[in-house]
Amino acid sequence: MSANRLLVLGGTEFVGRAIVDEAVAAGWEVTVFHRGTNRASPSDAVTVLHGDRTMPGGLDALRVGSWDVVVDTWSWAPIAVRDAAALLADRVGSYVYVSSRSVYADPLPAGASEDAPVVDGSAHDDGFADYARAKRGGELAAVQAFGDRAVLARAGLILGPHENIGRLPWWLARIAEGGEVLAPGAASDPIQYIDARDLAAFLLTAGSTRASGAFNVVSEPRATTLGELLDACIAATGSGATLRWVDQERVLAAGIQPWTQLPVWLPTGPDADAMHHGDVSRAVAAGLRRRPLAETVADTWGWLQGLGGVAPERPDRPVVGLDRAVERAVLAGN
Repeated sequence: MSANRLLVLGGTEFVGRAIVDEAVAAGWEVTVFHRGTNRASPSDAVTVLHGDRTMPGGLDALRVGSWDVVVDTWSWAPIAVRDAAALLADRVGSYVYVSSRSVYADPLPAGASEDAPVVDGSAHDDGFADYARAKRGGELAAVQAFGDRAVLARAGLILGPHENIGRLPWWLARIAEGGEVLAPGAASDPIQYIDARDLAAFLLTAGSTRASGAFNVVSEPRATTLGELLDACIAATGSGATLRWVDQERVLAAGIQPWTQLPVWLPTGPDADAMHHGDVSRAVAAGLRRRPLAETVADTWGWLQGLGGVAPERPDRPVVGLDRAVERAVLAGN
């Protein structure tokens, strides 16, 4: 029996890399297509094709070949998804698009499923002005070409080794310094996340089993808390840091921005309901599995140590983290 054939559009950073690693480990025949500006692939057991899908003729390398599953991680102008999906529609079994829970329209209530209203988007949009609309346009493009052979993986907070956003790396680096650490809100505040490797495994499962439609791909509601995440950081780093929990009103009054200055955390309210209280029962039924939080944190710390403690960060995303002077001022007044 021949191995499953996978085409990854991207495949060099964070989620794309996790997909390639997972597929290679599972014995898939893997092809990656990217511009060639980053490391070619995480494994020599990969066929590499180069092209810039935003340029005329940029998809020429994909005009020949067939695959069982394609996974597309594109986040920008939806027209790039439209053109790739149209080109591949007759030569690929399933098109798995890595979307985002950001596609849901505000306000998104706690417990919302994939049936919740979404933002407007267009598969034919050739610009990028809004992340949510771009991801929704990418979804529409995938469905336009593949119909019920399209999988829309609406990921939430993604953590794990090779993270290039800086959220978990910032917490690990800060806690590794030791001392008193400002911990916002309450230790019992629920969080939802997905390890990039577990996301990758779900994408491959969904594609190979011909799943169809949208899936919220994060951990189960209330499966873990912010306190458990930060405790896992203390355990992984062995720093002996002390968490000082500061109520959310005091944190916000200090002008601290949730999510960016204190990554992962959102104050109780509509934003937290939308990000950390989603219904994932459809994805679980389709094969989503989650490794222990401690494993995600420890593996990320091990990866950081191998880099000298400094993680790469995407230049197109805001720098995350809280200035130590601000942290000290809040703790002094608490």
